[in-house]
Amino acid sequence: MEGLIMAAQLLLALTILVGLHEFGHFIFARIFGIRVNKFYIFFDFLFPLPNVLNFALWKKKSGDTEYGLGWFPLGGYVDIAGMIDETKDSSQLSAIPEPYEFRSKPAWQRLFVMLGGIIVNVILGILIYWGVKYTWGDEDFSKAEVNKLGYYAYPLAQEMGFKTGDKILKINNGDFETYGDVRAALATENTFFTVERDAKIVEVPIPNELINQLASKKPFLEPMLPFQVDKVTKGSPAEKAGMKDGDKIVSIDSLPVTYFQKFQHQLKSYAGKKVNLGIERDGKLLNISPVVAKDSTIGFKNKFLLTSTKKQYSLGESFVKGAGDALSVIPAQFQGFSRIFKGHISPSNALSGPVGLSQMFGGYWDWERFWTLTGLLSMALAFMNALPIPALDGGHVIVLLYEMISGRKPSEKFMERTQQIGTFILLALMVYVLFNDTLKLF
Repeated sequence: MEGLIMAAQLLLALTILVGLHEFGHFIFARIFGIRVNKFYIFFDFLFPLPNVLNFALWKKKSGDTEYGLGWFPLGGYVDIAGMIDETKDSSQLSAIPEPYEFRSKPAWQRLFVMLGGIIVNVILGILIYWGVKYTWGDEDFSKAEVNKLGYYAYPLAQEMGFKTGDKILKINNGDFETYGDVRAALATENTFFTVERDAKIVEVPIPNELINQLASKKPFLEPMLPFQVDKVTKGSPAEKAGMKDGDKIVSIDSLPVTYFQKFQHQLKSYAGKKVNLGIERDGKLLNISPVVAKDSTIGFKNKFLLTSTKKQYSLGESFVKGAGDALSVIPAQFQGFSRIFKGHISPSNALSGPVGLSQMFGGYWDWERFWTLTGLLSMALAFMNALPIPALDGGHVIVLLYEMISGRKPSEKFMERTQQIGTFILLALMVYVLFNDTLKLF
């Protein structure tokens, strides 16, 4: 069921993003009087072979345009009259251009048509972030709250010089406000932390290559989380042993437990065995002995006792904050590509396909997470489409800018060849990403 929920969320997000991206091309084409033959969500053929397995799950003709839902769930397209794309080649454009065709329009109008999808994705991303900020605001742990106990250092963090209990005071010699600032700093270059450890001040430099290990989903630093039992699962080992909602676990085999990560770590060594737990209930100390499952759980939902800070925004404040967060995705994408070329992060960890993306959405439906990720993907889609690769919008834009500057229009044969090269590049990238996704499953 979790897999289906992940897939459903990804499919819904991509349908929204691709549909509106293609609508961007469509609306600018209509503004300039260019005929649009088809507007499809998904492909009605076996991409990239436009004449293989041609059928639609649904279609309807309205005016000059056929609207439809294709069977091949990968992107979508608009078939703009007089334009070489993945649906046609130069041989189909041998006739004299008609006034309603893309190729008969001035270069500046064709430029807006090609930029239409990118423009709409940027606008959509900003609107989604705006709505998320207004509806849910921001919630995080403050610096002061986290530093009451300090940070839990997983093995990777320990390799980098952190120790459990460290309290982070500064980032790159500057102050910060929340745990989110710490996470963001871990992804940037040339970062170092000033920490308090055993009443001493220590600097911990972060190697630039850490981002590669973080991208592979290795845990690093978390606030030490005091906790109590929130809800005991019915029929679980915890319930059978007598645990109740609201219990506080204070020891495991007589060893004190003050935060969740320590409890979780110690529990792993008891898989399939009984474990003696000290429980505090209504001011009294009790002992129970549940059997630990093979996945190192005993069957309860925990409640963290670290207090988060929630900030709500007005409509205007939400727009400013949301637009800022949305637009910050673009330089982050540039930085990501830069770090791939510098060797800080491997392409296999940086690039995600359908499996990786669906896992980001998670196995249960959370609207805040869904819309946040959809807004992020909208901005990332705008960036990716702007890359100067033939077959992407950015490739067409480069050719059109050349035409506008030089006054010379490339031949339709040249456009066909660049389209074929770009399609090959995109297919190779798609195969690589899918293969990489498959490897991560095993």
